[in-house]
Amino acid sequence: MSKYQGIFLVTLRVAMGWLFFHAGIVKILNPNWSAAGYLNNAKNLEGFYHWLATPTLLPITNFVNEWALTLLGAALILGIFVRFAAPLGALLMIFYYLPLSFPKPDANSYIVDDHLIYAIVLLYLGAVNAGKIWGLDGYKHKK
Repeated sequence: MSKYQGIFLVTLRVAMGWLFFHAGIVKILNPNWSAAGYLNNAKNLEGFYHWLATPTLLPITNFVNEWALTLLGAALILGIFVRFAAPLGALLMIFYYLPLSFPKPDANSYIVDDHLIYAIVLLYLGAVNAGKIWGLDGYKHKK
């Protein structure tokens, strides 16, 4: 890998990490945040997403969502456990994508939206083991 490819890969990893870390931490810090609105507005697999929003499961759903985003972001920023975190993050993005209207998930998209792009980028970061480039995964493997 060339120096410039490494710089680009680290920039992509850290930028994606910040995106997820910020999305998670603002949810954790906001005691009024809840996934209920998103889940209850599901257009596909309504039963499953409404079930996740039931009063019994919603606190668990919120907790997992908040911390999954935050920890995914931290893993990407630090470049640690990227091969583990990235595919799990991609799965999370698919869970975000599935309840949306198909084939027009939002006003600006047709079939492909930002959730799918994020999932693809995460899978790429995991496939190339991006944490080994200027990340703690690389430091860990040098020992």
